[in-house]
Amino acid sequence: MRTYLITLVGLLFVLFSYAAAYDPLDPNGNITIKWDVMSWTPDGYVAVVTMNNFQMYRHIMSPGWTLGWTWAKKEVIWTMIGAQATEQGDCSKFKGNIPHCCKKTPTVVDMLPGVPYNQQFTNCCKGGVLASWGQDPQSSVSAFQVSVGQAGTTNKTVKLPKNFTLLGPGPGYTCSPAKIVPPTKFFTADLRRKTQALMTWNVTCTYSQFVAQKHPKCCVSLSTFYNETITSCPSCACGCENKHKCIKSDSKLLSMVGVNTPRKDNAPLLQCTQHMCPVRIHWHVKLNYKEYWRVKITLTNFNYRVNYTQWTLVAQHPNLNNVTQVFSFDYKPLVPYQSINDTGMFYGMKFYNDLLMEAGPAGNVQSEVLLQKDKDTFTLKQGWAFPRKVYFNGDECMLPPPDTYPYLPNFAHQNLVAFSTLFCSIFLILLVLF
Repeated sequence: MRTYLITLVGLLFVLFSYAAAYDPLDPNGNITIKWDVMSWTPDGYVAVVTMNNFQMYRHIMSPGWTLGWTWAKKEVIWTMIGAQATEQGDCSKFKGNIPHCCKKTPTVVDMLPGVPYNQQFTNCCKGGVLASWGQDPQSSVSAFQVSVGQAGTTNKTVKLPKNFTLLGPGPGYTCSPAKIVPPTKFFTADLRRKTQALMTWNVTCTYSQFVAQKHPKCCVSLSTFYNETITSCPSCACGCENKHKCIKSDSKLLSMVGVNTPRKDNAPLLQCTQHMCPVRIHWHVKLNYKEYWRVKITLTNFNYRVNYTQWTLVAQHPNLNNVTQVFSFDYKPLVPYQSINDTGMFYGMKFYNDLLMEAGPAGNVQSEVLLQKDKDTFTLKQGWAFPRKVYFNGDECMLPPPDTYPYLPNFAHQNLVAFSTLFCSIFLILLVLF
């Protein structure tokens, strides 16, 4: 009975993890790892490994991706171009020519920019940073070349690696088993001849916020022009485990050398706030015109150790199908369903505001959005003007409870205030005159 319960719990956990990995706003988003065997060697093969980030708004930021797997036999890595294994392992049985890596479970990372030309490979050497497909398709690819020994020299003797893992730069990705697919075809430089790989297999890795962390990484606050109330992020929206380690914005510790240096374990150094989130998104309903309305969006970084490069912000709102103009951000509509166009991605302009600086005076970026009203649905009542979902860098942010949203003042109440103000003004004038 106990064994049955353990099995059932394990099965439910796996099913829940896969369900959490499915993103309805990006249903086809994944990172595909492709191995193309390009040539045979006396004891193995030379392969090109390519990583394509097909996620629309989730990228891999610095310190970059880390790829791992388990060899099926006693394979070794003789050489690598464009990447390197983090550990060599025990290569003592080899004499003379020593392999690059002898570990059963190698861990591979990208090379940093600026490495010597003879160590570079096409689409390599970006420090492991992968842009999202929706933001910058040309920068969403990473590749390296690997020479594998003791591996078999035919399609029938080569065994596929197992247990692929992808970190980027933290947990969250779950990878499928390797699967043999039709060999990749290539065109020569003059586009007159087509060649193909000797053997190709794919691995698909999907992201789950549930696997990545137990708390959100961001929260949303709200305000409007018609109400002085500001709806703050929920208390401890991102967990309060780091509350005893947070630093006040006026602390003298911030002047210490090295306080902003990122740590290998990616531990944050947060500014003390009620919500304790690394990032806050503020949505402000700014103006209401006859045919348009205007929203101001502000992103604030409360992490003293992280600069968010190539950040993305995704919002879901029914009126995003009528975006007229976006000021100082780039914008791209996302259409996960053909019949619904209510989701859009905001991201920074290159060399202007695509870097969200660490916490401090410069740790925010902002823009305004002009939207044309949909006369059938537009209203300022019951929180309609606020977003339904918000994602930062692909992670869903915590929104305040709907019953705390800034309310629309009662029309009769407004008239009463205006009438009483007018009565007092007339009374004062009469006092002056008489």
